[in-house]
Amino acid sequence: MNPTIQDVARLSNVSIATVSRVLNNQPGYSEKTKQKVLETIEELGYQPNAIARGLVNRKTSTIGVLFPSVSGLLSAEILHGIEAKAHQHGNSVIVCNTAENREKTIKYLQVLREKRVDGLIFVSEEVTEEYYELFRRMDIPVVLVSTQSYQYPLPYVKVDDRHAAYAATRHLIEEGHTTIGMIAGSPDDPIAGWPRIEGYRLAMREAGGSLKASLVEPCSSFQYNDGKSGFSSLMNRHPELTAIFAASDELAIGAISAAYKESIRIPDDVSIVGYDNLLLAEMSVPPLTTVAQPFQRMGERAVQMIIDLMKGEEAESTILPHELVIRDSVKRR
Repeated sequence: MNPTIQDVARLSNVSIATVSRVLNNQPGYSEKTKQKVLETIEELGYQPNAIARGLVNRKTSTIGVLFPSVSGLLSAEILHGIEAKAHQHGNSVIVCNTAENREKTIKYLQVLREKRVDGLIFVSEEVTEEYYELFRRMDIPVVLVSTQSYQYPLPYVKVDDRHAAYAATRHLIEEGHTTIGMIAGSPDDPIAGWPRIEGYRLAMREAGGSLKASLVEPCSSFQYNDGKSGFSSLMNRHPELTAIFAASDELAIGAISAAYKESIRIPDDVSIVGYDNLLLAEMSVPPLTTVAQPFQRMGERAVQMIIDLMKGEEAESTILPHELVIRDSVKRR
């Protein structure tokens, strides 16, 4: 049988209320009493009931995280950072997969409210008015990761997508490419779609390159299959292309796969730059030149911001630096 708080109180020769105050760092006991209680807890191997503790201090030591997809490598890296930092601060993590579905997102927010999580991390999705109203009702710290809201005052941690996409395109230009296409997300996506397209166009505009709309192949997602179909469609329209900037590593790997089937050599015929620097980029053939986002640091920083907000401190939004990782998928012209 597992030891109870009553067992701790009896062996420590104190009241249950005193044990509870020690567990929740509340005043009303001597240092000697505290040490005795802590020693008894260790001796018995007592594990405080998180729900019971929450009734006393109104904290559950849990952080809710909402991902649009938990199956992707991007989510895995962010989650690794979140869990490491949360564990360091004695918190557990509840992960929810929304599948970018409004109904699922609302349901999970309601569940997290019922679970009385202490904070919420919202990843890679647009904050709608409906979501923000639910955040407000939960009355807990909320931090955005890899997204931001211009409309609602929510702190965030991300990279500058426009600048990072500019850097990727600029690298191709500096390697001598002038006819450069882009496999992009949706132009209607304000998070990772439009900003990355704008970064590509800014670099092309500065270099005096073509800004034809047909040079951008918009996709419904940033996944592998969209990269395959996007590459074929873009090359059919513009067979003269010598380089492509893909708005995610999965899109880039899909493009490399399509190129192989069409006997187009990467990078001899067409150079490709990706975006994210997932483990997949290093494993591809050829290894992919890409823009690195510090996903683990994003997750760690988001948890620290939650902790700071819970303490009543300020948590300023953070733009983390991106980095261009040079590998073998780009050839100088």
